[in-house]
Amino acid sequence: MRRQFLTSGCLLGALALGAGTASAAGDPRWAETGTAYTDTLGGGQGLASRADGSLLYRGLASIPLDLRIKGWNHIGDPDVARGHTFDAYQGPDTATSKMFAVTTPAGKRYEYVHQLNPGEKLNNSFATVSPDAQWLVSGEWGEQRRLQVFPAPLLNPATPPTGGDLKEAWQITLDKPVRDIQGCDFVTDTRLLCASNDATGTFFPELRPLLQVDLPRKLDGQPITGTVQSLFALPQRSVCTGTFETEGVDYDVNSGTLRAQMIPPGVCAVATAVYAYKQVKD
Repeated sequence: MRRQFLTSGCLLGALALGAGTASAAGDPRWAETGTAYTDTLGGGQGLASRADGSLLYRGLASIPLDLRIKGWNHIGDPDVARGHTFDAYQGPDTATSKMFAVTTPAGKRYEYVHQLNPGEKLNNSFATVSPDAQWLVSGEWGEQRRLQVFPAPLLNPATPPTGGDLKEAWQITLDKPVRDIQGCDFVTDTRLLCASNDATGTFFPELRPLLQVDLPRKLDGQPITGTVQSLFALPQRSVCTGTFETEGVDYDVNSGTLRAQMIPPGVCAVATAVYAYKQVKD
């Protein structure tokens, strides 16, 4: 169930809506349409839309006790595909693996563990499933020139039916470096939108940008190169001062609504802002 926690100060700091945002040449622009809030502990790590339009949130409080005991102490931005929930888990700094948990529509959870490849970071920031439900895309932290691609657990017949080992299939090479990707979601077969927590302005002029990754074809099990561009800076509005943190992103294909999360600084961090957008033509 969607949980909300509002503080008057944090709410007042984000009442004004943006007039509009830049987009890729020839594409409709994304216009901000509203702001909602969820409690950060229960929903500040990510979100995903279900087929009925309801939202699934994930936060540190979402980690089941049995998974915490196994060492999975961080949960990333989730996804929902064909009624299955995909969660991205990572362990401590000494971890040599990462894990994807898949929960079926009937509520049965299966765990798929990926042993880190040489040079692979332990971070498991998000999980997003391709529109054909065959490929799972994830990403690491820091500066990267790739997104990782795995067979989608349970939905791709190449994976074990009841959990087990999950090997990386191949990668999406990015034509530009990116930094601190917190979540990605597919908009079409050949386009992802990704929320970045990069506030350096090194790679893109926007701080904490929403990035667009365009692919020359749909994912098909072969290496592919994505073209990256920054669309706009995600909002950083609050009465509290300090460092913001970008979190999850979701695109609801049924309603055409894009949502992105931002945790405000200071005491306002108890409530994560969820900004909504729709594409409009000028």
